[in-house]
Amino acid sequence: MKKQQVDHALLAAGRITGEKQFIIIGSQSLHGKYPDVADEILTSFEVDLIATKDTDRAAWLNVIGVDSPFHESFGFYVDPVDEKTATLPKGWKGRLVNLPAGDTGGVRGLCLEPHDLAIAKYVAAREKDLAFTRELARRRIVLQEKLLSLLEQTPIDEPLRVRIRELIAADFSKR
Repeated sequence: MKKQQVDHALLAAGRITGEKQFIIIGSQSLHGKYPDVADEILTSFEVDLIATKDTDRAAWLNVIGVDSPFHESFGFYVDPVDEKTATLPKGWKGRLVNLPAGDTGGVRGLCLEPHDLAIAKYVAAREKDLAFTRELARRRIVLQEKLLSLLEQTPIDEPLRVRIRELIAADFSKR
């Protein structure tokens, strides 16, 4: 997805819910720090949004969700999520990155910092997530040392932490 599509999703989400701010937690949050990131790294067609003021309104976003007329018309959709959707390191909210200004009708997007995003992807560990983390490492968007530091601040059990350390090491050895 392009940043303009993320902007369009925020505009629509704001109009539907009346919310003026959303947190973007999926791969599209990379647009916060890298609004011109290459399309091939952002292959998903959804924008994962958390409503920050009235979390109950997030369900209203299903009208622009998967298989909706919005999705059919524009080729992308909004996935309403909550803070429990992703496992993130402690302090992630303090590292949120503002989505650069765009045509959002005044709706603000706050994006995961790329290292927090990568940790969430390592925890989820779906094949598409691991392909994404490999690309983040290959393109030097994330640093190995910072990932390892944030991993220690992530509320997961030790066997999973060990497995993620191995995944991080593998991603950086392939560069």
